[in-house]
Amino acid sequence: MVLRTSGTTAQDVIAVARGAARIELSEETRAAVAASRAFIDELAAKPDPVYGVSTGFGALAVRHISPELRAQLQRNIVRSHAAGMGPRVEREVVRALMFLRLKTLASGHTGVRPLVVETMAAILNAGITPVVHEYGSLGCSGDLAPLSHCALTLMGEGEAEGPDGAVRPAGELLAEHGIAPVELREKEGLALLNGTDGMLGMLVMACADLARLFTSADITAALSLEALLGTDKVLAPELHAIRPHPGQAASAANMLKVLAGSGFTGHHQDDAPRVQDAYSIRCAPQVAGAGRDTLDHARLVADRELAAAVDNPVVLPDGRVESNGNFHGAPVAYVLDFLAVAAADLGSIAERRTDRLLDKNRSHGLPAFLAGDPGVDSGLMIAQYTQAALVSELKRLAAPASVDSIPSSAMQEDHVSMGWSAARKLRTAVDNLTRVLAVELYAATRAVEMRQGLAPAPATRAVLDAIRAAGVQGPGEDRFLAPDLEAAYAFVRDGKLVDAAESVTGTLA
Repeated sequence: MVLRTSGTTAQDVIAVARGAARIELSEETRAAVAASRAFIDELAAKPDPVYGVSTGFGALAVRHISPELRAQLQRNIVRSHAAGMGPRVEREVVRALMFLRLKTLASGHTGVRPLVVETMAAILNAGITPVVHEYGSLGCSGDLAPLSHCALTLMGEGEAEGPDGAVRPAGELLAEHGIAPVELREKEGLALLNGTDGMLGMLVMACADLARLFTSADITAALSLEALLGTDKVLAPELHAIRPHPGQAASAANMLKVLAGSGFTGHHQDDAPRVQDAYSIRCAPQVAGAGRDTLDHARLVADRELAAAVDNPVVLPDGRVESNGNFHGAPVAYVLDFLAVAAADLGSIAERRTDRLLDKNRSHGLPAFLAGDPGVDSGLMIAQYTQAALVSELKRLAAPASVDSIPSSAMQEDHVSMGWSAARKLRTAVDNLTRVLAVELYAATRAVEMRQGLAPAPATRAVLDAIRAAGVQGPGEDRFLAPDLEAAYAFVRDGKLVDAAESVTGTLA
């Protein structure tokens, strides 16, 4: 892909973070970076102190730094700020973080030399991934410690993971790929550290994952409705048109497509008549739809942040170098927390449907726990326990990180966003939600197969065939269940559930 001064998309971030997309710099980018650097060089030659160019940083910004100490100043800020601790952060997160910092450096608003931009692009293209740790960002003045560990690699210091997955000294990896370490100059150390890139990268990837999971949830809800002999009349578009939330309408339409042609629906007035299905069935589009609308808002925020150049100070087109507060992560932190709430609620309603499938008093004729021989077999009793444990953790993860603030830097940074923490817990929530939906899928497909004499919807049949082909076994006597659940998890995570349904329905929202 060609990196320009603006126009980076979420798809670009994912292509670099999760794929092997190579980055090229446009001539426009090189010219803009060189022009902003000229302003910095001009200011550096003057006696007047300029923050980040000829002063210390944060609470130490009152000290004017003489020219002979400025290279050391830039090295020192990177070394001292590379103070992360804890487990390593995932490769895709680090690549997203680096690419987004590169995107801002390429904007022409940071004042770095073209050499810095070219070197960072070369490191990404070589598949070299700095070692970044879980703890170290408060989400204000950006993701300082994570970005510092990346900047350390740019200097040829610290540790990084090579394309083969082995962690080695960064200097060795750079040398092997013919990349010369950068000797930082005025403003460059600060420009490499001062952004919301980590939390934004995780937001972009979470949005992509959740879009797939909301579609997956509509499919599993439809299968549960079918297995419980529910009515699809509540999915009629005219009912959702009178409450015009777009996400709700999209979820209802998805469920209706999946259920088209089912011989299971409409039996709610048979042997045990019921006027209405339970909320977990009847209100599935309302809950999933609210999550979809929350996701749309999060994408809007992500797109705005992708269009931003986050640094402090910034170089303006007229040559002014101005301090600002654009590095504060609040806009990103809020939506990260909003999405964790939506994920928790979606997992919660899915677990209630699973529990209903397993309870012989509420499942309308299915055996207890969907067991082959209830009493001798326990069926899916403990699979629901596992699902409930995941939902319980989802609820804990929904507690917002962005309402917390711990002052730092001698009270200079006295209100922080905790956006990095919000992003880290959302990644766990997304994975938990995937597992929760996998358990519902496992239960619903088993329940459908246990119904005799009725024909499932063609889309359901396609899902059944695909999940069995993926190694997830159907009804029968008790067996070692963990491998089946793990296979169902991979089936949902890798998008195979959506692919199977769409092979019949066409594209789902």
